[in-house]
Amino acid sequence: MKKRNLILISAAVLAVGGVVGAKTGFIPANWIPWSSEGAVAQAQRGPAERTVPVDVAVAVKQKVPVRVDLLGTVTPIASVAVKTRVDTEITGVLFQDGAMVRKGEVLFTLDSRAIEAQLHQAEGTLAKDQAMLEGAERDVRRYTELVAKSATPITNLDNAKTQAAQFTGAIQADQAAIENLKVQIGYCTIRAQIDGRISMAAVKVGNFVRAADTTPIATIIQTAPVYVTFALPQRSLSELRAAISNESASIEAIPPGDPRSESGQVTMIENTVDPTTGTVPVRATMPNSKEVLWPGTLVTVRLTFREEEAVTIPSIAVQAGQSGSYVFVVKNGAVAVQPVTVARTLDETQTILASGLEGGETVVTEGQLLLRNGTKVSARQVKTGS
Repeated sequence: MKKRNLILISAAVLAVGGVVGAKTGFIPANWIPWSSEGAVAQAQRGPAERTVPVDVAVAVKQKVPVRVDLLGTVTPIASVAVKTRVDTEITGVLFQDGAMVRKGEVLFTLDSRAIEAQLHQAEGTLAKDQAMLEGAERDVRRYTELVAKSATPITNLDNAKTQAAQFTGAIQADQAAIENLKVQIGYCTIRAQIDGRISMAAVKVGNFVRAADTTPIATIIQTAPVYVTFALPQRSLSELRAAISNESASIEAIPPGDPRSESGQVTMIENTVDPTTGTVPVRATMPNSKEVLWPGTLVTVRLTFREEEAVTIPSIAVQAGQSGSYVFVVKNGAVAVQPVTVARTLDETQTILASGLEGGETVVTEGQLLLRNGTKVSARQVKTGS
């Protein structure tokens, strides 16, 4: 009885499935589950071949720069550590911290009263010695007349001459002391020695400073022009030297986080290559009139040697395989795998090819995961920058 019920239920299910399948079109209307005709008809239809939507771009043959991107450091051409040359008290700070200063501009004033007093004392000593010299010279003239008349021993004349010579020497010493004190007074007014940007003042009004202090009271750094120093790999040294000879070399410094950049010229190549790093120090001079580059900053140095013709494609079109780099080239609505040789990248978005494409080919830039040789595609051209 149970066996009979199972047979009836199975027959009913198969009948319902046949009706539903015929109405929906998934199986033929005359399909019989135990017949081989349905299976043969289904195999003859087969699944339709799928078309993969992809984004594409055109390989372009154009002039591109031959360049390298390196890490460089901005260094000032000149800097001055401002220090006192006398032991005294600061009476004035005449600049704002971090301001631009000009050569000759007064930065600090120092208390010069003690030195001025010493100057007055030296001037008084000079006046005294000058008076003593005049008296000694009168004695020389008088003794000269008396010796001529044999009225006095010649020894007195010699002593008078010696006395006059001593006062002459004393006057010279007094004059030197006065000049030195005037120089000391000049040190009490500290001026900028170069044009540049000054640091914050290490000391303020009322502080006592000494000439023996090792810490400067301020520092001036020249910010325009500046140097940019970087290490060039020795494999690029010959290209740089040739570019300088051909006047085709150009250099650009790009500070981090700043859309601006500064251009300049290579002004020095070190005379030896560092054998431990395989690099040669190179220095460029940047005008930096707008202070785009800040001393001490690490910058990206973009050194261009020359321009040459090459094929470029978007970097996202390049795929990596076991045999090397390749791209998918679209031809007649299908893709073909094309091996390529990458020379270098340009601006991180464009790849320059050494071989593999001639220019004008359509390459896939998006959707490569679903592709293989011969896959049908529907291509959508993407505009540059989208």
